[in-house]
Amino acid sequence: DTRYPKLPGHIKNPSAFPFPVLYENVPGATMARVLDEPEALLDGFITAAKNLEAEGVRAITGSCGFLARYHLELARAVKIPVFASSLLLIPMVYTMLGRQGRIGIMTANSKALTPDLLQAVGADGIPVAVEGMQDRGEFREVVLEGKQRSLDFALMENEIRSAAKALQHNNPDIRAVVLECTDISPMAHVVQADLGLPVFDLISLMTMVH
Repeated sequence: DTRYPKLPGHIKNPSAFPFPVLYENVPGATMARVLDEPEALLDGFITAAKNLEAEGVRAITGSCGFLARYHLELARAVKIPVFASSLLLIPMVYTMLGRQGRIGIMTANSKALTPDLLQAVGADGIPVAVEGMQDRGEFREVVLEGKQRSLDFALMENEIRSAAKALQHNNPDIRAVVLECTDISPMAHVVQADLGLPVFDLISLMTMVH
């Protein structure tokens, strides 16, 4: 439930997909509440999933990687495939790389990316390196705190590039990057070019599922 502009390449911008998508908003599911009050929102997400299934969609995803904590409950609530988070990609990417090195994760908030989230998507025990966006001003104020409804696209890009470079500099053994946050996805091609590594996100996963 957010109100800031969504760039091309963001899951909430339908131009990202060469196939039809249908959206169901979960009232009150702000970024702050998803991080701080997750239990209070579960019923709302289950209702949204059931509504989408009733509308005839063939698979369901979410617009935030932290929905990993709801993944099993959502998947069990409907009869169609559910992939609630891009974090589901981590086991696959790690296997693709021969289970060597580490997987880099770029996330909206590294402090909130707790082991239980990785466990919920079968990624516990996989070596990862995490870089968060929570201390970068434009991202924090617009995405995490919801203080602004406008967005400085150039500044956001610079913050994401800086975070990506810090991730690689501090963890030279990473062999691929998974973007937890769908607000980073519009810059996935930039991260890939800067780091020279494979980059995977929820758009990648949606395309695979489709």
